[in-house]
Amino acid sequence: MNPRNPTPALSALALGYFSLGTTSLAVVGLNAPIGKSLHVAPASVGLLVTVFALTFAVAAPTAPALLRTMDRKKVLLLGLALLTVGGALSALAQGYGTMVATRVLGALGAAVFGPASSAAGAAIVAPERRHRALATVFGGMTAASVLGVPLASFLGSTLSWRPALLGVAVLSAVALVLVAVLVPDIPAGEPPTAQAYRAALRTPGALPTVATTLLFMAAQFTVYAVAGAYLAARFGASAGMVSGTLMAFGIIGVLGNGLAPRISERLGGTRTITVSLTGLGVALAALVVTPRAAVAGLLIFAVWAFFSQMYQAPQQARLIAILPSHPGLILALNAAALYLGMSLGSLLGSTFLAPVGATWLPGVALLLLFAAGGTQLLSGRATKTPEPAPAARPVPAPSNS
Repeated sequence: MNPRNPTPALSALALGYFSLGTTSLAVVGLNAPIGKSLHVAPASVGLLVTVFALTFAVAAPTAPALLRTMDRKKVLLLGLALLTVGGALSALAQGYGTMVATRVLGALGAAVFGPASSAAGAAIVAPERRHRALATVFGGMTAASVLGVPLASFLGSTLSWRPALLGVAVLSAVALVLVAVLVPDIPAGEPPTAQAYRAALRTPGALPTVATTLLFMAAQFTVYAVAGAYLAARFGASAGMVSGTLMAFGIIGVLGNGLAPRISERLGGTRTITVSLTGLGVALAALVVTPRAAVAGLLIFAVWAFFSQMYQAPQQARLIAILPSHPGLILALNAAALYLGMSLGSLLGSTFLAPVGATWLPGVALLLLFAAGGTQLLSGRATKTPEPAPAARPVPAPSNS
């Protein structure tokens, strides 16, 4: 299904992903005020991110089967509705237990919307434009780290954490309305069954490709989840420098995500992913050997951001090419792996920062990245479904797209 101009629909899906990313991570910037208001330790507030991530990881693979009879647009609207209600209830929570429950509800909505939005974005464009469509949709998640999380933190410090979370919920509601108006109806496609899940995992290249996502995200979050403490300990960065470094990370990440489709058109998705892994590896190695200087940390984080954000769009396009009969299913498995990787990396970073020290913490991340390189190599050798060939020159869009 190729509407004449898919840009408004893709933008609506990107806004939904932006609200999803902001919802999942906003509590990081609101840690202190939430803890003070709910009378819990900062570590307990930090667990709200883990609760969201683990709920997402469990729910994302099961959502396509449970909602198999619904067309994809209704699935998108259901996900955004749950995300909106969960966010609004979080802003009203009077106790920690209630806050945990609202995070679970919001994560269920995210698990329904996230993979479905990627599948919808790929479905409403011609195949040769799939990389660009997926980069646009997932760009909302990248932008959340640049604008969403800092904005929530700012609102929390100037108003209160409750208006900040309520604002994020309103953003989800706006995305819901725009998706309802701008995204065309998309048939449900072939319903996923238990047999389809087994077939997906047995499809050559599928399992190592999804495993690459898990290990890739775990490698990043081993350092990124403790970025503030890491930058201060490793490079002597002040609080202002830490904020500036993370802001630069997000901005450069948006650039990397935006250029990924063009790079994929020239190199192909598999080679682009390899370049992303290699660039991240160089950045992590540089974190180990670079002398102590805050500016050096900022520059290395910028290189890390550029290469790491090249990964998601070609990876998702590659998964759809591996299993075109069930794009929602394979993307859901990949999204679950993404959030499991975030949780694993966060756990490893928190566990190893003190005993191994800031200098060698990226070494732990490198071990995970080497493993990701191994699974990437296995997936390339096992994949039998050809991906779209790299374009020697831009391919004009069909007149009916």
